[in-house]
Amino acid sequence: MTKKILLLLCKGFEVMEFTPFVDVMGWAREDDNNEDKADIQVVTCGLYNKMVTSTFGVKVQVDVLLGEVVKSLDEFDALAIPGGFENYSFYEEAYSEDVSQLIRDFDSKGKHIASVCVAALALGKSGILKGRNATTYRNSLREHSVRQQQLRDFGANVIADQSIVIDKNVITSYNPQTAPYVAFELLSRLSDENKAKKVKTLMGF
Repeated sequence: MTKKILLLLCKGFEVMEFTPFVDVMGWAREDDNNEDKADIQVVTCGLYNKMVTSTFGVKVQVDVLLGEVVKSLDEFDALAIPGGFENYSFYEEAYSEDVSQLIRDFDSKGKHIASVCVAALALGKSGILKGRNATTYRNSLREHSVRQQQLRDFGANVIADQSIVIDKNVITSYNPQTAPYVAFELLSRLSDENKAKKVKTLMGF
């Protein structure tokens, strides 16, 4: 049975945090052992424009717009959101009510939500992290983390020194380097742990 991930690209998303979801699920589908293949489809989604510009200017043409799938969200098993830079207007879309409602819809049904780096702040803005464990970007060159404090202000219990934090159906992480590992965790949840370990090994992690 095909599993589907809605991969939301907000304006100013980080490419390094986006591509691992496509790559990891692609490797899972292309397993040499036909019986061991994981049939997981990744559907890229933009908020208002089919062509979404990333941090640093890479343009990606998405499969669908949110308005086209909002009435068929039951078809999706997971939501994935990469983070992005404030000075590339990431929060303009990530903090929008449309994104907040999307996040709440997935969470209310107990579906998997995977965020990388500052995308956790979009989860916080939606209200789903109140009283829950989570993390977000931490600048290791500074003693005080502005982003982690913002997440606390949204009511989250921030686990500051843990690279990936899992609370029930929600996965958060604290920098771009974690993106492949968030994708592996999501693969494990949509398939199984052995499949995720196999793909991780095949990809050299």
